Amino acid sequence: MLNYREIMRLRSLGYNITEIANSLHSSRSTIREVLSRFEKNGATWPLDDAITNEKLYEQLYPEIKEKIKQYKEPDFDWIHSELSRKGVNLSLLWKKYQAKCRLSNEIPYMYTQFCEHYRSWAGKNKATMRIHHKPGDAMMVDWAGGTLTITDSYTGIQTEGLMQ
Repeated sequence: MLNYREIMRLRSLGYNITEIANSLHSSRSTIREVLSRFEKNGATWPLDDAITNEKLYEQLYPEIKEKIKQYKEPDFDWIHSELSRKGVNLSLLWKKYQAKCRLSNEIPYMYTQFCEHYRSWAGKNKATMRIHHKPGDAMMVDWAGGTLTITDSYTGIQTEGLMQ
Protein backbone atom coordinates (compact mmCIF):
# COMPACT_ATOMS: atom_id res chain seq x y z
CA MET A 1 0.00 0.00 0.00
CA LEU A 2 1.16 3.49 -0.77
CA ASN A 3 2.46 5.41 2.26
CA TYR A 4 0.11 8.42 2.32
CA ARG A 5 1.58 9.80 5.53
CA GLU A 6 5.04 9.85 3.94
CA ILE A 7 3.71 11.66 0.88
CA MET A 8 2.29 14.42 3.08
CA ARG A 9 5.45 14.60 5.19
CA LEU A 10 7.73 14.92 2.16
CA ARG A 11 5.46 17.52 0.57
CA SER A 12 5.51 19.57 3.80
CA LEU A 13 9.32 19.50 3.66
CA GLY A 14 9.21 21.08 0.21
CA TYR A 15 9.90 18.05 -1.99
CA ASN A 16 8.44 18.20 -5.48
CA ILE A 17 6.31 15.47 -7.09
CA THR A 18 9.24 13.84 -8.91
CA GLU A 19 11.34 13.63 -5.75
CA ILE A 20 8.45 12.15 -3.76
CA ALA A 21 7.74 9.63 -6.53
CA ASN A 22 11.39 8.56 -6.65
CA SER A 23 11.59 8.31 -2.89
CA LEU A 24 8.49 6.10 -2.62
CA HIS A 25 9.10 4.14 -5.86
CA SER A 26 5.79 5.27 -7.26
CA SER A 27 4.65 7.10 -10.38
CA ARG A 28 4.40 10.88 -10.57
CA SER A 29 0.77 10.66 -11.67
CA THR A 30 -0.11 8.65 -8.56
CA ILE A 31 1.62 11.16 -6.29
CA ARG A 32 -0.05 14.04 -8.13
CA GLU A 33 -3.48 12.43 -7.70
CA VAL A 34 -2.93 11.76 -3.99
CA LEU A 35 -1.77 15.33 -3.38
CA SER A 36 -4.80 16.74 -5.19
CA ARG A 37 -7.08 14.55 -3.08
CA PHE A 38 -5.31 15.80 0.06
CA GLU A 39 -5.95 19.40 -1.03
CA LYS A 40 -9.64 18.66 -1.69
CA ASN A 41 -10.01 17.12 1.78
CA GLY A 42 -8.15 20.01 3.41
CA ALA A 43 -5.65 17.71 5.12
CA THR A 44 -2.48 19.35 6.43
CA TRP A 45 0.73 18.09 7.93
CA PRO A 46 1.38 17.14 10.72
CA LEU A 47 -1.32 14.50 11.04
CA ASP A 48 -2.55 13.04 14.28
CA ASP A 49 -0.73 9.80 15.17
CA ALA A 50 -4.09 8.00 15.37
CA ILE A 51 -4.61 8.49 11.62
CA THR A 52 -3.16 5.41 9.93
CA ASN A 53 -2.51 4.83 6.25
CA GLU A 54 -5.67 2.73 6.05
CA LYS A 55 -7.76 5.57 7.48
CA LEU A 56 -6.16 8.03 5.09
CA TYR A 57 -6.93 5.69 2.18
CA GLU A 58 -10.58 5.51 3.24
CA GLN A 59 -10.75 9.30 3.48
CA LEU A 60 -9.07 9.88 0.14
CA TYR A 61 -10.94 7.16 -1.78
CA PRO A 62 -14.42 6.77 -0.23
CA GLU A 63 -15.86 5.55 -3.55
CA ILE A 64 -13.59 2.49 -3.57
CA LYS A 65 -14.69 1.45 -0.09
CA GLU A 66 -18.32 1.61 -1.22
CA LYS A 67 -17.50 -0.42 -4.32
CA ILE A 68 -15.91 -3.17 -2.23
CA LYS A 69 -19.08 -3.49 -0.15
CA GLN A 70 -21.05 -4.42 -3.28
CA TYR A 71 -19.42 -7.84 -3.56
CA LYS A 72 -20.78 -10.89 -1.74
CA GLU A 73 -18.27 -12.26 0.74
CA PRO A 74 -17.70 -16.00 0.31
CA ASP A 75 -18.23 -18.41 3.21
CA PHE A 76 -14.59 -19.20 3.89
CA ASP A 77 -15.32 -21.83 6.56
CA TRP A 78 -17.39 -23.79 4.04
CA ILE A 79 -14.73 -23.35 1.34
CA HIS A 80 -12.03 -24.58 3.69
CA SER A 81 -14.01 -27.67 4.68
CA GLU A 82 -14.90 -28.45 1.06
CA LEU A 83 -11.26 -28.25 -0.03
CA SER A 84 -10.48 -31.23 2.19
CA ARG A 85 -12.73 -33.44 0.01
CA LYS A 86 -11.24 -35.47 -2.82
CA GLY A 87 -11.40 -33.85 -6.26
CA VAL A 88 -12.43 -30.40 -4.99
CA ASN A 89 -10.39 -27.32 -5.88
CA LEU A 90 -10.79 -23.54 -5.66
CA SER A 91 -11.93 -23.26 -9.27
CA LEU A 92 -14.87 -25.61 -8.64
CA LEU A 93 -15.81 -23.83 -5.41
CA TRP A 94 -15.63 -20.44 -7.14
CA LYS A 95 -18.09 -21.66 -9.77
CA LYS A 96 -20.50 -22.77 -7.00
CA TYR A 97 -20.04 -19.44 -5.19
CA GLN A 98 -20.67 -17.57 -8.44
CA ALA A 99 -23.86 -19.56 -9.11
CA LYS A 100 -25.17 -18.84 -5.57
CA CYS A 101 -24.50 -15.13 -6.05
CA ARG A 102 -26.30 -15.06 -9.40
CA LEU A 103 -29.36 -16.76 -7.88
CA SER A 104 -29.56 -14.19 -5.09
CA ASN A 105 -28.79 -11.23 -7.42
CA GLU A 106 -25.52 -10.44 -5.66
CA ILE A 107 -22.21 -9.55 -7.27
CA PRO A 108 -19.53 -12.25 -6.92
CA TYR A 109 -15.80 -11.74 -6.83
CA MET A 110 -13.94 -12.78 -9.94
CA TYR A 111 -11.71 -15.85 -9.62
CA THR A 112 -8.46 -14.02 -8.85
CA GLN A 113 -9.99 -11.94 -6.06
CA PHE A 114 -11.88 -14.97 -4.74
CA CYS A 115 -8.59 -16.90 -4.42
CA GLU A 116 -6.76 -13.92 -2.95
CA HIS A 117 -9.42 -13.37 -0.28
CA TYR A 118 -9.46 -17.08 0.57
CA ARG A 119 -5.67 -17.26 0.87
CA SER A 120 -5.69 -14.19 3.08
CA TRP A 121 -8.37 -15.75 5.29
CA ALA A 122 -6.57 -19.10 5.38
CA GLY A 123 -3.30 -17.42 6.32
CA LYS A 124 -4.96 -15.83 9.34
CA ASN A 125 -7.16 -18.74 10.43
CA LYS A 126 -5.67 -22.01 9.28
CA ALA A 127 -3.52 -23.84 11.78
CA THR A 128 -0.42 -25.32 10.18
CA MET A 129 2.49 -27.24 11.57
CA ARG A 130 6.02 -27.27 10.26
CA ILE A 131 7.93 -30.50 10.36
CA HIS A 132 11.63 -29.89 10.86
CA HIS A 133 13.97 -32.65 9.71
CA LYS A 134 17.37 -33.12 8.15
CA PRO A 135 17.26 -33.38 4.35
CA GLY A 136 17.45 -37.03 3.30
CA ASP A 137 16.86 -38.22 6.88
CA ALA A 138 13.17 -39.04 6.44
CA MET A 139 10.86 -39.60 3.51
CA MET A 140 7.53 -37.77 3.48
CA VAL A 141 4.61 -39.22 1.53
CA ASP A 142 1.62 -37.16 0.43
CA TRP A 143 -1.42 -39.48 0.38
CA ALA A 144 -3.80 -36.79 -0.91
CA GLY A 145 -5.45 -37.20 -4.30
CA GLY A 146 -5.66 -40.19 -6.61
CA THR A 147 -3.14 -43.01 -6.89
CA LEU A 148 -0.68 -43.50 -9.71
CA THR A 149 -0.67 -46.40 -12.11
CA ILE A 150 2.69 -48.16 -12.08
CA THR A 151 3.76 -50.02 -15.21
CA ASP A 152 6.35 -52.78 -15.01
CA SER A 153 8.85 -51.98 -17.74
CA TYR A 154 9.66 -55.67 -18.43
CA THR A 155 6.20 -57.24 -18.46
CA GLY A 156 4.02 -54.22 -19.27
CA ILE A 157 1.63 -55.15 -16.43
CA GLN A 158 -0.04 -52.14 -14.80
CA THR A 159 -0.82 -52.01 -11.08
CA GLU A 160 -2.73 -49.34 -9.15
CA GLY A 161 -0.45 -47.46 -6.77
CA LEU A 162 1.29 -50.48 -5.27
CA MET A 163 4.86 -50.04 -4.15
CA GLN A 164 7.19 -53.00 -4.76
